[in-house]
Formats: sequence, structure tokens, C-alpha cells
Amino acid sequence: MPLVWADRTLENEDLGETDLVEAELRSCRFDRCRFRGGRLTEARVLSCVFQECDFRGAQLSSATFVASAFLNCQFGTTDFLLTTLRECKLTGSTFADADLSQTTIAGGDWSLVNLRACNLHGLDLRKVRFAEADLFSANLRDADLREADLTSANLDRARLAGADLRGARLDGLNLPALDLRGVHLDLEQAVYLARCHGALVE
Repeated sequence: MPLVWADRTLENEDLGETDLVEAELRSCRFDRCRFRGGRLTEARVLSCVFQECDFRGAQLSSATFVASAFLNCQFGTTDFLLTTLRECKLTGSTFADADLSQTTIAGGDWSLVNLRACNLHGLDLRKVRFAEADLFSANLRDADLREADLTSANLDRARLAGADLRGARLDGLNLPALDLRGVHLDLEQAVYLARCHGALVE
């Protein structure tokens, strides 16, 4: 029978060997816990907080996380196949080199997240907050970033062909340094980009 936890608080626990397949976790808090190599396949997690937890090598395939917070957590080689992250807060967490291309990301706050070289190809990232996120060399081809907040994000060397940035907040970005070929911009953004290149828009 799948495990069910509600309103529990765990600190400094090694949960890598705990069977969390199809588990239901509600309003739990995990501080500095280790899920390395753990199995959370098809788990349902609602309103939980994970603070400084280690998920490297964990299997999160087909798991659903709703209104949960992952603060300064490490993910790395985590399995995100068909994982859903709905209105979650990921502030300060690290996903470097992770493949998120088969993940559903619905809203949420991804500020200050390390997404260097991550595969985000084709994802629906509308209205996601990426303020000051590190997207260096990330694959954002064909991603839907409409109304996303990219304020002061690092998009150096990011692959953006086909991405839709209409309505996105681009404050603090070095737009002239980005490869924007094939990127969808709205009129206001196009005018701003022209001015960045020294054009006189009248």
C-alpha cells in the first residue's frame, strides 16, 4: 500500500531507500533530507516544503508536485520524465544539465535557479518567474515564454530559435548579445531591441 504522510516534519533524514512510489505527501516539511537515488515515481505532493534537500539521481517520473517549495535543493541527474510541477517555488535550487523537456511546468517561481545547459526545449513556460535565473547555454528552442519574468536572467549562449517571448519581462537582459534569430517578439520589445542597436525609432 502506498505511503501517506501528512503534516510531518523531518530533518537530516536519509530517505533514499524509503519506498515513496505512488506516495501521497501533504503539508510536510523536509529540512536537509537526502533523496539521492530514491524512487518517488507517481508520487503526489501537495503544499510541502523541501529545504536544502538532495534529489540527485532520484526518480521523479510521473510524480505531481502542487504548490510546493524546493528551496536551495539539488537535482542534477534527477529523472523528470512526465513530472508535473504546478505553481511551485524553486528559489535557489540547482538543475544544471538536467533534461526537463518532458516535464510540465505550470507557473511558479524559478527565481535564482541554476538551469545552466538544461534542456527546456518546447516547454510551455508561460508566466513562470525566472528573475535572475542562470539559463546559460540552456536549450529554450520553441519554448513558450509569453508573459514570463526574465528580469536580469543570464541567457548567454542560450538557444532561443523559435521561442516566443511576447509579453515577457526582459528588464536587465543584454538583448544585443543574444542570438534572437527566429524568436517571436511583440512590437514594444522589437522597438526596444532596435534602440539597443542604436536605431532612432520615431
